[in-house]
Amino acid sequence: MSTTRDSQNPLAGLDLTPFAFTRRCWVDTTPDSVYRLISDVSLIETWSPSAGGVSYAPGDGPWVGAWFSGRNRRDGREWVTRSEVVQADPGAAFAFVVGGADHGIVRWGWHFREQGRGSIVQQSWRLLRADAVLGDTREDVQALHDHMADSAESTLLALAEWIAGHHTR
Repeated sequence: MSTTRDSQNPLAGLDLTPFAFTRRCWVDTTPDSVYRLISDVSLIETWSPSAGGVSYAPGDGPWVGAWFSGRNRRDGREWVTRSEVVQADPGAAFAFVVGGADHGIVRWGWHFREQGRGSIVQQSWRLLRADAVLGDTREDVQALHDHMADSAESTLLALAEWIAGHHTR
């Protein structure tokens, strides 16, 4: 990790290794069914406390290279992001990079595996590069990480409850 600060990017040299997490839960449906729900990005606002208005670009869908946009909320602010699907393995995994595969800032991943009559759903988040949009200090980035971890936990719990209430198989 570099200790010099770049005037263009105050986070230049920040070790990004700690800025990742994985959360998991069990849901009462098959991996194929969970994949269909998660890869339909327009449904994310059903479970996520911080995302809404998510939709694929016209003609795009749940495949690698597809783009979608959505609104994000945090601390009374709202902004729009564009993301590119980087993994689309039905029944196994779905992932996207906010900002696109080539120059993205964050990677979100979902993995699904059968367990008993249901599935373990794993959601992960990893900071790919430091960017001024994340804040000016390590503490700003840590606060974002913590917020996203809380959001992921809420999303997984809401997903499990929604599936239980809709008997999705």
